[in-house]
Amino acid sequence: MRRRMLLVLVSVAAAIPAAGCGGGGDGATASAPSGGGSSGTPSSISIRDFKFSPATVSVRSGARVRVTNRDSAPHTVTADDGHSFDSGTVQPGASGSIKAPGAGTYAYHCTIHPFMTGTLVVK
Repeated sequence: MRRRMLLVLVSVAAAIPAAGCGGGGDGATASAPSGGGSSGTPSSISIRDFKFSPATVSVRSGARVRVTNRDSAPHTVTADDGHSFDSGTVQPGASGSIKAPGAGTYAYHCTIHPFMTGTLVVK
């Protein structure tokens, strides 16, 4: 009984940070290598604690942006306009990618957790 109660308490404690999740990340910015999409080296978005990190990513048009889910729940990286890019569902511990569209600034979110937001700047 004690062991079961401890397990319940640990589970509840682990769930509390997720309940108060903020969106968007920490305001940091990442840039793709100077080769943009042609170098084969992607920029990346990491998902942890129900936040995208960095909150703003700058890449060149056509660049591949790697999406790594380091969280306990599945997530997506989906353009707010609904068609410019969508990673599909990225399971916990897995990775996916999106291809940067034409030049512009694109707001994005997680379709599963809409409070999670970020920005992709394409040059």
